[in-house]
Amino acid sequence: MEFNGRQWTQFDAVVLRSCWDYHVRVPAFVDWLEELEANEVQVVNPVPIVRWNLDKRYLQELGQHGFSIEPTVWLEPGRPLELGLLLDRQGWDEAVIKPVVSASAYGTWRVTRLSGADDQCRLERMLDRGVVMAQRLNPAVRTTGEWSFVFLGGEYSHAVLKTPAPNEFRVQEKLGGMVCAAEPPSQLVHEAEQVITAMAGDAVYARVDGVADCTRLTVMEIELIEPSLFLGFSPDSPIRFADGLVAALSSGA
Repeated sequence: MEFNGRQWTQFDAVVLRSCWDYHVRVPAFVDWLEELEANEVQVVNPVPIVRWNLDKRYLQELGQHGFSIEPTVWLEPGRPLELGLLLDRQGWDEAVIKPVVSASAYGTWRVTRLSGADDQCRLERMLDRGVVMAQRLNPAVRTTGEWSFVFLGGEYSHAVLKTPAPNEFRVQEKLGGMVCAAEPPSQLVHEAEQVITAMAGDAVYARVDGVADCTRLTVMEIELIEPSLFLGFSPDSPIRFADGLVAALSSGA
């Protein structure tokens, strides 16, 4: 079924769980969300949360609220910056480049001081399409891995630890990454809870991704649109997810 809000009014609610191509169809996706909203179709997660989460510049808001985020430079179309100069100015040996609207590592690549000149054209092509973010590549992703904290019904449910394949920095399984159930330090869970409470308190399902820097969580992303919830890594989590959905649908939230 194509995006069309009027067709969706026949349903009691729309639960966003498999819109995996939204990042390459952003205008159509946003128009659809707005039409659902105009037609008073209940959406889970709610449309304002989804709209906010579409653009990774929400990380700036996290930083303003005092949460730890990875150092990031936001590159605007029409204002190209030489990659080698960017790394020199920031004091980074390597960085991750990605569009501000992305999912599943789409358009995400690594640049180093040696490869900067070769990748300049690639960056400029990306800037022709929109805002780009350059982010310090945190070495902890390769050594200790990236945590994913899953929240269901507004409550912390479980966590997994994701590690990249050798010679890789992206942790997605399709790129060779490994995922395992793990028990995170309570302090990291507490910080992830604070992130959700402050930024996405109305989310029925949510995921906070981050790395442990010493004893503090550095937030990489908040996933509120179509995240993998890693339900297979926590036996009771499907029930918690269903209970959260029932509660939200019953309340009309």
